[in-house]
Amino acid sequence: MKLKKLLVLVLAMVMVLTACSSKKNTEGANNKENKTGVEESADKKDLKVGIIQFAQHGSLDNCREGVLQGLEKSGFKDGENLTVDYQNAEADMGISSQIASSFVANKYDMIIAIATPAAMSAYNAAESTDIPVVYTAISDPVGAQLANEDGTSVGNITGTSDALPIEAQLKMIREVLPEAKKLGVMYTTSEANSISMVKTYEELAPKYGFELITETVTTTADIPMAADNILSKVDALTNLTDNTVVNSLPTILDKANKKNIPVFGSEIEQVRIGCLASEGIEYISLGEQTGEMAAKILNGEAKASDMKFELITESSLYLNTEVAKNLGIDFNQSLMDRAVEKFDKIETAKQN
Repeated sequence: MKLKKLLVLVLAMVMVLTACSSKKNTEGANNKENKTGVEESADKKDLKVGIIQFAQHGSLDNCREGVLQGLEKSGFKDGENLTVDYQNAEADMGISSQIASSFVANKYDMIIAIATPAAMSAYNAAESTDIPVVYTAISDPVGAQLANEDGTSVGNITGTSDALPIEAQLKMIREVLPEAKKLGVMYTTSEANSISMVKTYEELAPKYGFELITETVTTTADIPMAADNILSKVDALTNLTDNTVVNSLPTILDKANKKNIPVFGSEIEQVRIGCLASEGIEYISLGEQTGEMAAKILNGEAKASDMKFELITESSLYLNTEVAKNLGIDFNQSLMDRAVEKFDKIETAKQN
């Protein structure tokens, strides 16, 4: 009888130990799964992205908005599983470099640079680290030495280009102003993208019967005098995506309007605030494309060093009929029919 009780007791103990072991193993597996899930979640929550925007103006603001939309579309939302530190360099190369250096010092997971000077600052600061740089709104990545001739990256950097459809712009200006002879361009000598675009204008302008007149600046402080000088020599101005110049566009427009000289923009926001017309690209779409590229890198699906830079190839025509009326210019029906968007008022430049 005692032996039977002892056997029952031993059997019960074995069952308890087996159950505990099974529970432990199950919990261990669950904990492993949970731990992995938590770590993945924590990794995403810990991801920090620094955004350097070289200057504050409509096209670059739209680009930044698009970048955030592209990231969110790909599963990365600021404040949820991503921390975004946005800094504006106020069109100052020194400030741009300081911002980039601070992002590197804080060991951010990625730097997104909006405009050529910001991209150059970011790449220089991060070059000796493993921090990827993704750029946008760069007209000539090759000229800025951020990409090779075949579009491949020079390092841990990639992004999107806003190369202007310059020939389409010249064709449109000639259609709007059939009698114009001298076309002016203002640009900043330190912006590689602007130098590249001016060369293209110099090559193509004669094809459309224009003599190209250029005026250079180094800082925003040079803009008023430079604008007065070039406006005394030209029949019209056309803008590049030059950040220093565009940052001071309201000043240029004010001076041009007083002389009844039309100014053509390089994208939609410039037409919205007072340029006559533009054959340009749409920057929110460009930014969204950039955000989606950045998300692939953050997800570990791709490396910046292996990604060629991308382009938006299609241009869109934007017209401002209020500006045309003020200048005594009539858009022909062909232009009106082709315009993607027409503005019937002049809006104030957006301020953040």
